[in-house]
Amino acid sequence: MEVEAGINAEVDVDETTGLVARRSPVPFPIGPSTFTDLFNEPLRHFPERIALIDNDRQWTFTDLDRSVEQAAAALASLGVYPGDRVAWSLPNCAEVPIGFLATQRLAAVWLGINMNLAPPEKSHLLDDSQARLWITSDDATAAARSTSFHGTVISESEYNAAVSTADPASAPQPDIDPHAPAAIAYTSGTTGTPKGAVHSQHNLLWPGLITLSTHPPKPADRQGTPLAHTILNMLILGVISAWTRGTTGVVLHRGDPEGFCAEVARHRLTRTTLVPTQLHDLVHHKGVDPKDLASLESILVGGAATPADTRRAFAEKFDIRALMGYGLSEAPTGIVRESISEAIDDSATGYALELAEVVIVDEDDAELPAGRSGEICLRHTTAGPWAHCWTPTLGYWRRPDATRELLRGNLLHTGDIGMLDSNKRLTVTDRRSELILRGGANVSPFDVEQALLDHPEVLEAAVYGIDDERLGERVAAAIVTATAEPDPAALRAFLADRLARYKIPDHISVLDCLPRNSMGKVLKSELPTPAYPLAD
Repeated sequence: MEVEAGINAEVDVDETTGLVARRSPVPFPIGPSTFTDLFNEPLRHFPERIALIDNDRQWTFTDLDRSVEQAAAALASLGVYPGDRVAWSLPNCAEVPIGFLATQRLAAVWLGINMNLAPPEKSHLLDDSQARLWITSDDATAAARSTSFHGTVISESEYNAAVSTADPASAPQPDIDPHAPAAIAYTSGTTGTPKGAVHSQHNLLWPGLITLSTHPPKPADRQGTPLAHTILNMLILGVISAWTRGTTGVVLHRGDPEGFCAEVARHRLTRTTLVPTQLHDLVHHKGVDPKDLASLESILVGGAATPADTRRAFAEKFDIRALMGYGLSEAPTGIVRESISEAIDDSATGYALELAEVVIVDEDDAELPAGRSGEICLRHTTAGPWAHCWTPTLGYWRRPDATRELLRGNLLHTGDIGMLDSNKRLTVTDRRSELILRGGANVSPFDVEQALLDHPEVLEAAVYGIDDERLGERVAAAIVTATAEPDPAALRAFLADRLARYKIPDHISVLDCLPRNSMGKVLKSELPTPAYPLAD
């Protein structure tokens, strides 16, 4: 059999889909190759183990397998076929991960639509993905049906009704290609609208499988994240990874310190993923009892850099260390992790997981030696049991040129700057892009600038990040107006119709002109740094 060695093969991009074809990367040394086979081992060895908890609802692996088949039958009855994009815009609930697996069993493509996005932002994702079906919350259904979306919109209640009457035996059983498109994660671009990073079932399984050797599962393990399940990485790092490990997935609903701690204590959670802002809040919230997190054995924190002081304070308060990770949606998820055997470091990020390698390259994509700073790139490892297994995104949906740029030189280019030491430990020093990381969420300056420029009084706009102890960065903007200074409240209300709340600038400066270089490029380093404190 001819084997394509991960990303170390020719990048042959389809001009219509914008994706590469991976016919036969090396299979993983352990675990299933597709989500269809995800429950094979649990059903064989412990079918009555609790597989899913959502508040007072529980499913054994036997129950869950049937529920996935029933959801697949319901989606098929709603007109979903292999390759169709199915969009989900729901709060955290069991129906989201069950629906994800049902979508995979139909060989369809899952798409999460964050509920916090403004209507124009949702419309772009739906139109760009060419989704066939959009499942949304009951209170948002009327608004969804009033948009220009060309597919079918159904409410959560309508979906649940369809599932309740579906016959699991009627679910189609298509052939599953582990390397075909399975899910789309839209990333915030800095020079254009968000791009859809497309992933296969193969490369969505590894985040859970890689932990089987590094952190062998125990029957009492319970894993979940309070972060939105409509974010593909969070869904994968939460209940999906729990099932990949044959353990219990828990749907968490609250990310505030007191609510999160209450859910951890109630469900005896052992593994979770957080963003730096949540770590900061847990450290500083006086109403949090460290005993509430006593069941936790593993905490990953990612989405942005986490100050070493915050990590030290967390470890001191809760007697458990939160490990920092580094990754990106195109990988997918975190692919570099801090070592628990080393002291908390102010700068170093960690080591590549067993199935991948970090490569540092210069501006000509030539590999640099240890100690030299350059662009951080990723490739599969060529040694050990995971050799040639890892693959990144299949590319950007309907963006062939962007796919070629991302995967050029047979590497996954992150756009971030860093260096490796002699032990291959990575230090991330800078971001090549202007992406703003606010509380673990990505904010594209381009998106905010375009929304500001839609305002009739705004002639010019520049959006940039400013350091913040709690959020990592906040969003700031500098504008040039045609007339008098616009009312800040009115301007923010204008933006609220176009942007998710977390993207709206915390501070807006009105300038006579934007500082520019001789080529006309805005010098963002010379834009105003607002005084603190800023309102949340």
